[in-house]
Amino acid sequence: MAQDSTTDEASIRARIEALAQAIRAKDVDGVMAIFAADVVSFDLGPPLAHGGGDVFRSHWRALFDAWRDGIEFEVHDLAVALSGEVAFSHGLNRMAGSTADGRRLERWLRWTACWRRREGRWLVVHEHVSVPVDLREGRALLDLRP
Repeated sequence: MAQDSTTDEASIRARIEALAQAIRAKDVDGVMAIFAADVVSFDLGPPLAHGGGDVFRSHWRALFDAWRDGIEFEVHDLAVALSGEVAFSHGLNRMAGSTADGRRLERWLRWTACWRRREGRWLVVHEHVSVPVDLREGRALLDLRP
């Protein structure tokens, strides 16, 4: 049963807000509920690409373990486009908080997600997380803000 694009966009936006809430709470199960089991992720850390399942879960667990308490997480400039059973979203995400060793960090990340409707639910099947890079110096630019 096809839904109208307004309902689909609202559903994807709600799923992104659920993801943000799960990240704030360091809730791995909540995060995993947004992604397809066979997701392909191009994340900040190595390797160049990884898939879903236990590997994906372990990446999220390691990320959450690196933060002392809850994580400040905000989604900005979110755009969603969809057609039929496929959609994509992109935005700028702010992550901040205290690391496990007590340092205060704030990072702006670029996040693009490709979605597919599976069994009536929108799930991320591919994500790409990045930060700008100084190509001459070969280093990430982690202090940029929108």
